[in-house]
Amino acid sequence: MCGRFTLKRPGRIRVNGLMEQLPPLPPRYNIAPSQEVLAIVERGAQRQATLVQWGLIPSWSNDAKGIINARVETIEDKRSFNESFRRRRCLILADGFYEWERMGKISQPYFFEMTDSAPFAFAGVWDQWQHAGRSITSCAIITTTANELLAKIHQRMPVILGAESYDLWLSEESRAPDLKEILVPFPAKEMKSHAVGYDVNDANVDHEGLLREVEPNIGVTYRLF
Repeated sequence: MCGRFTLKRPGRIRVNGLMEQLPPLPPRYNIAPSQEVLAIVERGAQRQATLVQWGLIPSWSNDAKGIINARVETIEDKRSFNESFRRRRCLILADGFYEWERMGKISQPYFFEMTDSAPFAFAGVWDQWQHAGRSITSCAIITTTANELLAKIHQRMPVILGAESYDLWLSEESRAPDLKEILVPFPAKEMKSHAVGYDVNDANVDHEGLLREVEPNIGVTYRLF
């Protein structure tokens, strides 16, 4: 799964002038479910940078409970995601993410990013929910099996798309078989990771110190909030 990520240098995002559509964004070091995330969507061949809620709420749902991840293996079959996969795909922008190594009741957080710390895009799907006068646009991050780097920590990882796949992913004309071909583990050789402290477990904590490298501590039990 992917439960927390970063966009610590939003000023480095360059997407064909789309960022000018938004006010300046603050650095984020602990983006958590139900919070706003930066996404690129395509509507009628027009691309837009927008802020959406992380945790997809299907349009048919009776309540506003969101789902943060969608498994690539079942995305075409799950009612919560299948229509969004066909018609409403997005790029969710980030420059790092966290994953937890679980050993019994022990959960040691790790931070993952590109070897050059560059920004990247998760493959995402989105939907719009309306109920009793409320309207929420929300998204989920697609996950796949872990690459060699992630597999040491967790069996799943978010799908990270290379820039060459952006057009295919966003186009309303793309076919499901072609899309499934790019929903694969990102090359481990292009990523790096290190252990971080347990403060990241608290969604209310959001500062640069969360990224500080620490020695993994397997002698204390912590939980993810």
